Amino acid sequence: MLVVFPNFLEAQIPDELTKTEKIYGLSKFWQEVNYNFVYLNKIDKEKWDEEYKKMIVDVQKTENDYEYYRLLQKFCALLKDGHTNVYFPKEVQNKILYSDFGEYKIFVSNIDGKAIITRINSKKKEELPIGTEIIKVNGIETMQYIKENVFPYISASTKYILEDRGIERMFQGIAGTSFDIEVKFPDGKTRSLELIHEKSTENELYPPYEKGELIDFKWINGDIAYMALNSFSNKKIDSLFISKLPELFKAKKLIIDLRNNGGGNTGIGRNIFKYLTNDTVLYGLKTQSRLHIPSFKAWGKSVGARDTVNNAWAKQAYLSYRDNFYHNFPYYPHTIELVSDRIVVPTVLLIGHNTASAAEDFLIFADNQKHMFKIGEPTYGSTGQPMMFELSGGSIARICTKKDTYPDGKEFVGYGIQPDIKVKKTLSDYIENKDPALEEAVKYLKQRK
Repeated sequence: MLVVFPNFLEAQIPDELTKTEKIYGLSKFWQEVNYNFVYLNKIDKEKWDEEYKKMIVDVQKTENDYEYYRLLQKFCALLKDGHTNVYFPKEVQNKILYSDFGEYKIFVSNIDGKAIITRINSKKKEELPIGTEIIKVNGIETMQYIKENVFPYISASTKYILEDRGIERMFQGIAGTSFDIEVKFPDGKTRSLELIHEKSTENELYPPYEKGELIDFKWINGDIAYMALNSFSNKKIDSLFISKLPELFKAKKLIIDLRNNGGGNTGIGRNIFKYLTNDTVLYGLKTQSRLHIPSFKAWGKSVGARDTVNNAWAKQAYLSYRDNFYHNFPYYPHTIELVSDRIVVPTVLLIGHNTASAAEDFLIFADNQKHMFKIGEPTYGSTGQPMMFELSGGSIARICTKKDTYPDGKEFVGYGIQPDIKVKKTLSDYIENKDPALEEAVKYLKQRK
C-alpha cells in the first residue's frame, strides 16, 4: 500500500465537495454516458448500472476531493475508451506529482512490458542509469502492483495504451506519498530505494527533452526530406507546412513522422495531406452516432426480434429500447481544389502508440495511397467527437459521441491502425538513444526508386 502522511493531505488537497455534490457529479456522468456514449452497446450495461449504485455509496465515503475524482476516473475507466475521460479540476491537478521525488526526478516507460527508467535528473544518471528496471513496488511485483493500483483508473481503448499509461503513471500521488521500490540495473545488480513525493529542485534531465516544434524538418542522406508533424490542434501548422514547400519540392523521397501527433482537428491534417497525393478526391472516415427518439424507445419495449423482419419501424423501436440505434452520417469524399504542385514521391509514414485521434484520421486518407508506407507501432486506437461538460467542483468530463471507421466500415478504434512494418524500441535502443523506426524508414526508402 501507499504510505501517505495525513498532514500532507490536510495541507495539500482540497476537501470542499459536499456529499450531495459528490453524488450529483457521479450521477451527471452516469446519465450523460447512458444518453450519449457511442459505444454503449459494447459494455455490460447491467454491470455498469450495478457499479453506479455501488459508487453512490463509495463517493460519500471519500475523505477529500482527490479521492473523489479518482473514484470517478475509476468509474469512467470501465468504458474502456480513450476519448471518454474525467479530469481533475485545476486546484487538485496542481497538487498531483508523477516524477518528482525531491532529489530524484524519475520518468518511466513501457519497454516490452517492463517499467524502465528512460529519463532522470542529470545528477542521478549514474546512480539510476537509463535502462534500470523497476521490479517491485511496495513489496509487490511491478506489473501486479500496476494492475491492482493503476490500471483501474485509466481510460484506454487498447490494451497496449493501457499498459503504456499504467507504467508512465505508476507513481501518481500527492506530496508525502511514499513508495518502497526495488530496481534492477542494466548490469543485473539490484537495489532497494524509498521514494517520497516532493517537488524536485533540479530541472536538468538526461537525456534532455528535444524541443519539439509544430513542424520539425531536416534532410537525410541529401535526398530524403524528413518532416515531423507534431500536432493538428494548431492551425498554424498549415501555414508552416506551406512555407516548407519550396524545400519539399526538391525531395526525391519523404518521411512524415506522426509518432508524437496526438491529434486535434481532422481538417487541419487534411489541408496538409492534399499536397501529398495526386488524387482529386480524398476518402476519409465513415461516421455514425447514436440516435435517440423517446417514443421509439417507449414502443420498443413491446417489440420482439421477430417483429423487426422486413419492418424498419419495428427495427428502430427494438434497437432504440436497447440503446442501440444509430444514425449513419451521409458519406461524402472530400474533393481537393488545389492549384499547386504536389509532393508525390516514395513516402514513409512513421506511426506509434502516441499517433492519435486526428492523426489517425490523417492515416485513413493515406490508406489507398500506393506511394505511402507505414512503419512503426500500432497507433493509439481512439478517435471521435467528444462532448465536454462540467461535473461538481470544476471538474471536466468528456464522452465520445461519434464512431469513426474506415470508409468500408472496418474498425480501428480499439485496435489501432497497423504499420506495414512493425518496429519498436528495445531497451538497448533507449540506452544507446537510437531510433530504429527512423532507421528502418531510411533503409526502406533506399530500396525504392
